[in-house]
Amino acid sequence: MGTRIVHVVDGTRREGTVVETEAYLGPDDRACHARFGRTKAREHLFGAPGTAYVFLVYGMHHCFNVTCLAEGAGHAVLLRGVELESEPTRGGRGPGKLARALGLDLRHGGLDVTSSRALFFERTAARLGTREVAVSARIGIDYAGEDARLPLRFFDPTSDAVSRPRAPRASAPAPRSVRERGRT
Repeated sequence: MGTRIVHVVDGTRREGTVVETEAYLGPDDRACHARFGRTKAREHLFGAPGTAYVFLVYGMHHCFNVTCLAEGAGHAVLLRGVELESEPTRGGRGPGKLARALGLDLRHGGLDVTSSRALFFERTAARLGTREVAVSARIGIDYAGEDARLPLRFFDPTSDAVSRPRAPRASAPAPRSVRERGRT
């Protein structure tokens, strides 16, 4: 939170300040990909701390994570929101938009963000001193049962580049049958 993420593409810096993250706690966390074990697709998730783990969700959105804890542990932090230099609001709101704005995809999985000159975190003078940090449950992982409610989302509530959780669905009446729909 509060650091800058930089991706150098063809000599041009794509960068932004991290304003939202979520933590994933390895194989025992029902929301973490590590629960499925080590496979070719998830190999980078089990890398040394600082390894980029990029995955594709819904067959179209890339999500960028950085591993943490110890090699083989399967713990990672998902970057959910960045305030982009080029577009401070909305451009980096949500993990798919963040990856698209920074130009990240599956090819970047496995990079060591602690030593890479192409993808790295850059400390700035401002950092967290001027930012608020709020904590909440993670977003969009209802399938994870009680693990979905863990307070593992960290965000700046004053930033416009932070994901907005969807409002809970109101109870809707049962849908009418196809035959009833044709009569109205």
